[in-house]
Parts: sequence; structure tokens; C-alpha cells
Amino acid sequence: MSAYTVTNPATGQVEKTYPSATDAEVDVALAAAQNAYVQWGRTTTKAERAALLAKVADLYEARKQELAETINHEMGKKLDEAIGEVEFSASIYRYYADHGEEFLADIPVEREAAGSAVVRKMPIGPLVGVMPWNYPYYQVARFAAPNLMLGNTILLKHASLCPASSAAMERIFLDAGFPKGAFTNLYASFDQTSAMIADPRVRGVSLTGSERAGVAIAGEAGAALKKVVCELGGSDPFVVLGTDDMDALVATAVAGKYENCGQVCNGPKRFIVLDSLYDEFLAKFAEASKAVELGPLCSVKAARHLSEQVAQAVADGATLALGDGKNDGAFFAPTILTDIPAGAPARYTEFFGPVSQFYRVKDEAEAIALANDTPYGLGSYVFTTDPRQGERVADALETGMTYVNEVGADSAEMPFGGVKNSGFGRELGSLGINEFVNLKLISLDTPDYF
Repeated sequence: MSAYTVTNPATGQVEKTYPSATDAEVDVALAAAQNAYVQWGRTTTKAERAALLAKVADLYEARKQELAETINHEMGKKLDEAIGEVEFSASIYRYYADHGEEFLADIPVEREAAGSAVVRKMPIGPLVGVMPWNYPYYQVARFAAPNLMLGNTILLKHASLCPASSAAMERIFLDAGFPKGAFTNLYASFDQTSAMIADPRVRGVSLTGSERAGVAIAGEAGAALKKVVCELGGSDPFVVLGTDDMDALVATAVAGKYENCGQVCNGPKRFIVLDSLYDEFLAKFAEASKAVELGPLCSVKAARHLSEQVAQAVADGATLALGDGKNDGAFFAPTILTDIPAGAPARYTEFFGPVSQFYRVKDEAEAIALANDTPYGLGSYVFTTDPRQGERVADALETGMTYVNEVGADSAEMPFGGVKNSGFGRELGSLGINEFVNLKLISLDTPDYF
């Protein structure tokens, strides 16, 4: 039986199963991706590729209801959030359509000797994308949009939960006018994915997933001398050092925490609160959490794993301040853990769901030390009434991103990525187009040529 199955987490019903790719189909896809790179990626103009991405954005918007319903059935995302994800994905394709030519402009080099030189940004070839289920469209858009603008081609190995959405994306690219092989969806196995990474036609790999997957994929890519970008999740701190509106702060925290049922790589997970604000913030956060209406987690398996994590944290000495920490099928109620002992494994583990950890600190220095006491370094949040303190703390946090007095500020122009065990490389913004690129020097002895 194929691993690629739509199992509605809200009902537990298997709705559709898709056939796994054969080795022959994988080889055909690799050949098509290489051919599209040579015949299309290296020969079309930047303006032509931008026009195709604009058509992709249009199709996402035109089909947003259908696309949203697809992931609602695949991984349980509420329809309003699913529509928001489709719209965000469309904005990413449009962003690179609008700004791609600018980002790919030649970079002049001032020569010491007579002559002219530029660095030209050129594609490198087919890329493999190993993508997760929590944002089926958005995660792919972050990877695909800049690289298709550049002229690279995409081989998508999506999560096994997402066969319908991945097929819908391939259909959109074909309908927009991209040639066969520019974007290919493959229901590949892990062994087939490893073979693709090793194949000389593939020149890079992008992974969004778990730390364990990152170790495996990065190792395989490194062994084959392929560039790799990894976004591996995190345990993001939400640091509260001051506020002049506690109710607004709590509302912001609740919105950030429970987006996508807490299944957000860079969502707030550890709430680190100044002692003088802790009791009020916790009480109001807990009360607001009781009123939150959540959909299911992506699967019963995921919900059971979260339940096991909470049970272990309690066994290690943590206190359940809200919720019983138990799943009901794929559903999991808002849960709060407090009094987590120093050195407990829960302090260093990502809880991927609606579970919050709360910590009380005496001052800014202790907040920073606690926030950095994690193997992860993706995002972070700082709330304060003093902008200078916000910038100071942001500088001190060992993360790839820090948002001061805001949550949900992700946007197409804002670079995304982490440090430490959260991975390496950047997506989105002007930086996202510079990961899988040949920064090619072109030097002539002719003065003033460029």
C-alpha cells in the first residue's frame, strides 16, 4: 500500500490513496527536470520567468477555496487558516515575479586592472525539495518561487500526508505555462529521495522538517557535494519584559501560540516572563486558552506523541497548569506546563502542538540566558515598552529571527531561517534567491563593456 494517503484527521477516514512512484518514474522525472533546466531555465529571460510566476499567483488566488479544502482534509487545517495560507503563498509567487529581475541584476566589480567585470546570478540545475505537512503550500512556495525565477527546476518530495495538495501544485505550474519538468511532484520513498540526492543531475536540496531528517538529508547532500538548505524547527522563546496593555499582549500571545493548532516551526513555545508580570500574564493566557477553538492535529499519531511528551514532562516534575495533556483522537486541547525543573528534557524538546511552557525570570539577563538555553535557534519574540531594550535583547538572542512587540509578521519580503540545530540557509526576501545560485564572474579586458 502507498504511503501517500489522504486520511482526514478530523474523522480518521481514509479518503484517497495515491500510487507510489516507481524507480522508472523517478528516472523519467529526473531526465525531465534536467531537460527543462537546459531548454528552459538557461534560455528564458528573467522577464519571461517572472510572467510565469505571476500566472501562478493568479491561479492560487482563483483556486483558493479548492486548495484550502484540500489541506483541510489532508492535515486538518481550519478553512479560514487554510485560505490564509493559500493567499500568503500567492503573495510569495507574486513577490518574486515583481522583484525577481531586480534581485538577479548583475553585480558590478571594480577591477584593479583595465577591463570590465560583473558577477552574474545564474541557475545551477534541478533541485530536490523535501517538504513538510504543516504548511503544504507555503513551505513549497518559499522554496519554489525564487528558484523558478532563477531558472532552476524543482523535484518535489512532499510529506506523505499531502498527496492531493502536491498534485494540485504541479497542476497549477503546468496550467500557468511552465514546461514539463520545471516543477514535478513525485510520490517518492525515502530510498528514492536518497537516490535523487545522489544523482549527478540534481544540484541542490532544500529540506523543511525535523532535526533528525536534517541530519540525514544534509549528510547525504554533503556526501554528494550538493548545496543544502535546512529549516528544522525550533523551540521559540516568547520573552515578556514589559507591557502597557496586558490584555492586548495576551491576545497577541494566544493568536501566535494557537495558529495552525500550534504546529508552527517558528511559533511561540516557551513563554519567559518577568516575575512582576508572570502571575497576571499566566492567568489571563490560561483563561483565554480555554476559549480557543482548535481543529485536529495532523494525525492521531502526532497527537499521541504530544500526549507522551506531556506525560514525560509531568513525570520529570513539571506541573500541568491547564489541560490534562491527553489526546482525543487527533484532537488536543490547549495545555500549559509550568515549574519545569532545570535540566529536564522538556526544556530542550520541541512540542509541536498546542502545548506551552511557562518560565518565571527575575530580570532581562536571566530571560536571555533561559531563552538561549536550547539546542534550537529559529525565531524569537520580545515584548517590552522600551524599543532600545527590544533591540538589545534581540541582539543577544541566538536565533535567526527576532520580532519585537509583534507576532505573525512573516511576509514575502522578510528572510526566514535559523541557526544552531534549527538549520542553515535563508528563504524569502532578497536572500532567498541567493541560496541555489551560480555567482558567476564574467571578466573582460574590454573597458566599460558592462
